[in-house]
Amino acid sequence: MKRTGPTNPYLKQLIEELKKSSREMKAPIWFALAEKLEKPRRKRVEVNLSRIQRYSQPNETVVVPGVVLGSGELKKQVRVAAWRFSESAKKKIEKAGGKCLSIWDLMKENPKGSNVKILT
Repeated sequence: MKRTGPTNPYLKQLIEELKKSSREMKAPIWFALAEKLEKPRRKRVEVNLSRIQRYSQPNETVVVPGVVLGSGELKKQVRVAAWRFSESAKKKIEKAGGKCLSIWDLMKENPKGSNVKILT
């Protein structure tokens, strides 16, 4: 059976832009993200806020190649970029003084991908 990949047109476009940016800027982080986002939905990453709290430092930028869910507490000011956020996760991140970004926005803001941690 032929592998079809994601069917969401926005996700397909994001994956292509990540690969293009990786080649142009020589930033392997964007290619790694594209590979993780290309996986089937059932294998895509779901990260709870408790994991972000555990594995991030204050004022750090973390990118999640999937969905951020609102389970747990976040007490650090962290910038989080992801494909999608649950409503409770957005509220808790902003309440802790952090910022929610799309992967697209992070790529435009930081083309080299420096000082970004991928959380899976």
